[in-house]
Amino acid sequence: MYHHTVARLTLRALLGRRRALFLLVLPALLIAIALAVRLVTGADDRAAGEILGGFALAVMVPLIGVIAGTGAIAPEIDDGSIVYLLAKPLKRHTIILTKLWVAIGVTLSFTVVPTLLAGFILNGNSQQIASAYALAAAVASVAYSAVFLLLGTVSRNAVVHGLIYALVWESLFGSLVPGARALSIQQWALALAERVAAPGANITSEVGLPAALILLTAATAAGTWYAARRLRALTLASEG
Repeated sequence: MYHHTVARLTLRALLGRRRALFLLVLPALLIAIALAVRLVTGADDRAAGEILGGFALAVMVPLIGVIAGTGAIAPEIDDGSIVYLLAKPLKRHTIILTKLWVAIGVTLSFTVVPTLLAGFILNGNSQQIASAYALAAAVASVAYSAVFLLLGTVSRNAVVHGLIYALVWESLFGSLVPGARALSIQQWALALAERVAAPGANITSEVGLPAALILLTAATAAGTWYAARRLRALTLASEG
């Protein structure tokens, strides 16, 4: 279920100079915004909710998920180097699960810690806002990693499709069309944040907590299963 060499190679690819720069920009921007707002307004629960919800969870987490999830496998498929990995005596689901663990680890590292830190800077975790959004970032990171890893196995334009989902579907349609909000990883994660935060934090989700947990689990499991299936199909095509 986990292969050390595959994990090391995947991590090295994800943390290469170019991708590492992209991974660092958004967390650094979040911390900079939090510091600027705290200096100007002082501790402010409303500002904390708006920044953590409107930027950290709605923008930073899905974009980093796109970079880590697709980057864990898509470049190898695009340049054909995946055949060298598939030639090894490794089970295909082990390859996918290993890459998923790495993508999740990278996404969590670059989203949860900055979100929690920004929350403490903004309002010292008043109303449990920082903790709530950090938890939401964590569960969203897992689901995004699985979904975007799947995209990396089915499309040569995985990054583009990932950006369309993250920025167009979740951010644009999610803010304009009430029904679209319910089909959003962001909203499912917000259901957990709503449960953790104090009532006065004004964190709400379009989805109830039981449904959110089921949907998050289903998205993660289905994405992982189908990615492994696609990799097996790719193996057969290469061998044929």
